[in-house]
Amino acid sequence: MSGHLGSGRYGPAAGRALAGLALLAYPMLVWVGLTRWSPRVLALVLLAVLAPLALGRMRGSSRQALRELALLPIVTLAMLACAAILDAAGVMLVVPVVTNALLLIAFAATLRRDSRPMVERFARLHRSDLTPEQQAWCRGWTRIWSGFFVLNGGTALLLALFAPLDWWAFYNGMLAYVLMGLLFAGEWLLRRRRFGPEATGSARNATGGGREATRNVVAHGTAVSGGVGDDRDGQPAAADRVGVGDAAAHVRRAPDERRLPDAPA
Repeated sequence: MSGHLGSGRYGPAAGRALAGLALLAYPMLVWVGLTRWSPRVLALVLLAVLAPLALGRMRGSSRQALRELALLPIVTLAMLACAAILDAAGVMLVVPVVTNALLLIAFAATLRRDSRPMVERFARLHRSDLTPEQQAWCRGWTRIWSGFFVLNGGTALLLALFAPLDWWAFYNGMLAYVLMGLLFAGEWLLRRRRFGPEATGSARNATGGGREATRNVVAHGTAVSGGVGDDRDGQPAAADRVGVGDAAAHVRRAPDERRLPDAPA
């Protein structure tokens, strides 16, 4: 099986999984590395690990998806290159801050009156016939996630500037993910209470949708960029319909699925 990971249908999936795991483990990798190596050596090691994954993801993406899916890994690589040049640990510590800032921009930019909110865009990957009440729900939770990115990024910045390294690693490598999970679970429970079980689907489908949304956000930035417009009839715009790699493929495989997926964590 390992012989097929780099080619065929296993290549893109393996690249996404490895890139996602590497980015999720980034705080712990920095914590372990800085206790053993200089910032320059650690930055070069991380570049050697992350650069092939990011470049592989870029090669596996269409030109339209490149801008949307490769932003966070590319920014991470650029900051690691700066850390290596400057031999500065602080540059590596602010990567979570920049990540949250980029996610905040991506989510908040979709709150314009003439734009479709980010959470609704994730929802429409699985269900196109959202009611006005459900659309309002998605807009509200896009605001909530934007606020979370402000608080999470601010906490990461304070820890990077003033806290010991192990505090920084504990928050960014563990506690922040727990908080994201709690927010995701809270939204799921509230949505189930307000719209009924049919709005959340089965537990298996709900967690699957959450994992997909989380993978898109963490590994690639955002699955649908803030520049995609809306058709006036309320259906996804053409760019949404032909869209973004695996997400569009999923829509084609399951056109009749009728559930509102979970907000990205």
